[in-house]
Amino acid sequence: MTPVGRGRSASSGEAAVRTFHLSKSYLTGSYALQDLTLEVQRGEFVFLTGSSGAGKTTLLKSLFAAERPSEGQVLVLGRNVGRLSERGVAALRRRIGVVFQDFKLLPRRTIEENVRLALDVVGTPRREAQGKVFQRLKQVGLQHRRYHDPLSLSGGEQQRVALARALANDPEILLADEPTGNLDPDLTVEIMDLIVGASLRGTTVIVATHDLSLIERYAKRTLRLEAGRLVEDTGRGGGR
Repeated sequence: MTPVGRGRSASSGEAAVRTFHLSKSYLTGSYALQDLTLEVQRGEFVFLTGSSGAGKTTLLKSLFAAERPSEGQVLVLGRNVGRLSERGVAALRRRIGVVFQDFKLLPRRTIEENVRLALDVVGTPRREAQGKVFQRLKQVGLQHRRYHDPLSLSGGEQQRVALARALANDPEILLADEPTGNLDPDLTVEIMDLIVGASLRGTTVIVATHDLSLIERYAKRTLRLEAGRLVEDTGRGGGR
C-alpha cells in the first residue's frame, strides 16, 4: 500500500466523519437537518447535493463545529463535536480546511499573508511557513502573485488563493461549500481538478454543490439532501 499525505491511506477503513441521527433546529418544529445518519471514510471524496435550503451548508457547519447538534451526534476525526470545549473546537479546526463560495480573503493582507494564516495559528516557524505558502501557491499557479492584494486578482484567482489557504496546513479534511458557484465553466473545472488533487493525496474531501454537471464529470460518491434529510447515497468508493 502506498502512503498518501501525512502517512494516511484512503484504504485505512477509519471514518473521518460520522453522524448519528443528527438533527439541527433553529426554530421549534423547523429543522435544517433531520435524523441524518452517515459515514465518510478517511481519504474519501464525497459530493453533497440538494436544492437551496436542503441543509448542505448546515451539515458542513456541523462538521466544522460552527453549529452544534440539536439532537444526535457528530463525530469528526474521532471527536464528538457536541462535547468539545472551546479549546477542543480550535484544535479540531486546525485539522480541517474550509473553502467558501465568497472566498473570505482579507483585503488588507497580501496573498502570502492570507495563505499563511492557517500556519500562523498553529505557531509554524516563519521560515517554514513561508516555504509551505510558496509551495501551495505554486500548486495553484499563483506563486508569482504572492505579494499582491486579493482585490487585484480575478474571481478564479481569488478562489485558488482560498483553496491554497485551506490546504496550507495539510488538513485531514477539506470542506468546500459551493466552491465554484461564482465561476465560469472553465474556471470551475480548474478549481475542481485542484480539489480532486487534494483527495488523491489522502485528504478527505466533502464538496457541497448544486451543479449536477460536476457530479457527472467526476463520478464520486454523492449524498443528496432534501429538506434536511438524506434521501440518496450513491455508495462509497466510486471514482477515486
